[in-house]
Amino acid sequence: MIRKRLGGILLFLMIAVIGRSQYADIRTRTYIAPTRIVWQYNGSGGLIHNINALLKPGDGQGVLTNRNLCVLKSTGGEYPSFLVDFGKEIQGGLRIVTGRSKSKEPVKIRIRLGESVSEAMTPVGTKGAMNDHAMRDFTMELPWLGTTETVHSGFRFARIDLLDADTELLLKEVNAVSVMRDIPYRGSFRCNDDRLNEIWMTGAYTVHLNMQEYLWDGIKRDRLVWVGDMHPEVMTISSVFGFNEVVPRSLDLSRDTTPLPGWMNSISSYSLWWILIHKEWYLYQGDLEYLKRQKDYLTGLLNHLLTKVDESGKEHLDGKRFLDWPSERNRQGINAGLQALLSMTFDAGAMLCEALGDNVLAATCAEVSARMKQYVPDANGSKQAAALLALAGLVDAAEADNNVISVGGAKNFSTFYGYYMLQAQAKAGNYQGAIDVIRTYWGGMLDMGATTFWEDFNLEWIPGSAPIDELVPAGKKDIHGDFGNFCYSRLRHSLCHGWASGPTAWLSEHVLGVKVMTPGCRTLKIEPHLGDLEWVEGTFPTPKGDVRISHRKQNGKIVTKVKAPKGVKIID
Repeated sequence: MIRKRLGGILLFLMIAVIGRSQYADIRTRTYIAPTRIVWQYNGSGGLIHNINALLKPGDGQGVLTNRNLCVLKSTGGEYPSFLVDFGKEIQGGLRIVTGRSKSKEPVKIRIRLGESVSEAMTPVGTKGAMNDHAMRDFTMELPWLGTTETVHSGFRFARIDLLDADTELLLKEVNAVSVMRDIPYRGSFRCNDDRLNEIWMTGAYTVHLNMQEYLWDGIKRDRLVWVGDMHPEVMTISSVFGFNEVVPRSLDLSRDTTPLPGWMNSISSYSLWWILIHKEWYLYQGDLEYLKRQKDYLTGLLNHLLTKVDESGKEHLDGKRFLDWPSERNRQGINAGLQALLSMTFDAGAMLCEALGDNVLAATCAEVSARMKQYVPDANGSKQAAALLALAGLVDAAEADNNVISVGGAKNFSTFYGYYMLQAQAKAGNYQGAIDVIRTYWGGMLDMGATTFWEDFNLEWIPGSAPIDELVPAGKKDIHGDFGNFCYSRLRHSLCHGWASGPTAWLSEHVLGVKVMTPGCRTLKIEPHLGDLEWVEGTFPTPKGDVRISHRKQNGKIVTKVKAPKGVKIID
């Protein structure tokens, strides 16, 4: 009896420990069949038979009958291989179902995943191809008559090579396993320009893919929480999905893994972005209880930042001084950008401290921000710095736009700070110029086959380059493998980076015209700027429900219709 009782107690304790050490995956899985066979090596003797069978939807189940399977055979020193396209960027892996081959021995294959055809055709170590953060070039064994899943990465294309000599491999299915949150797109945007519609949705989908257990910046590389990179993502989430716990979860992770006076991600500006994100999140969601849980860290960080400003109002941030990668070599521009960014941070800190009832720190933040606006460094031609200087109120927005940001149109825009360049153009009243840049710059990625927006992009890469969904022909450049710089050199370049989603939030705010005026979206200002568009309509998520909006040009005027949920006040 005692032994039975002790056994029951031990079993209970084991269950309790296991229960505390496990958690449920909040993401869902979707299986996607290839849309086309991009390439195959069939050898001189026909090494691949019935490959189009892989394009049919699967069920993940092996069957005893070998009807309508793809057959790969290696013989005479020749080995079959093929490349499939799943039609869009995916976060996940592959699920491979094998048939009933003659030999019951496991069969070795090599898999190469790629965000472009070029990447999927290139081995690790060539043109910057790598296995950083996620394996994309690896070997594995497939069982006889079984189902196997691979590790996860970000990809659209997959190449499979049979490695064993004189071997037959029967494939019933090669499906992508898409792993992501099953969440509704509460926000929407539609206008008479399909290019802008596609850009809005592509930005939304780019961020959606990165809303994994935490908010990542990239699904192939940078499967991490980078706080500065989160800011455009959070703006997109607020415009498309409304509240999602991935935002506070990721902000809290950054807080808890960065004891003061350390800098988040070892970058001083990223700790500034943490405060700026909290300002936007409180404005859109109005969750004062959540903000109160940040008070100790927030006030500690603000007090630390106050020590980084001298009597003249000049900032002296230490650690890595960084805006974005394309501005990395313009040290004068970085200095100007950080001056503006820290001033903006104190403005945000003043608002948050006032909401938290710390009026003394709020007043100090406001006073230091005003002092910083008296020290105005030169942007040195940096569109990044000019945008921040304009948004912070250190320079006139129209002058910054005319003299720096709009010079050359989309030339020298960047995917991350392009959002702030667009915001500065809006502040300058140059809405048409911003719309044109969105069409040209972000639309340029779509022209090159993108289904998500990239870590960086330069319009000068396009001439003479093949799109990412084609084999690179002789005489053409590889837009993925021949360009890039810094951490995104060549095939290491991420083609799904959440920080590039800015146009989605910008179009909702300035074209659909939704401006949040009070915390929790209790008051919204509707002020559309259609530019050369004839009409726009869409929805905007708030904690009280979704707002429906439409604008149409009629007889030289814009006719607006708005339907808001109870508890949301609309002003114009």
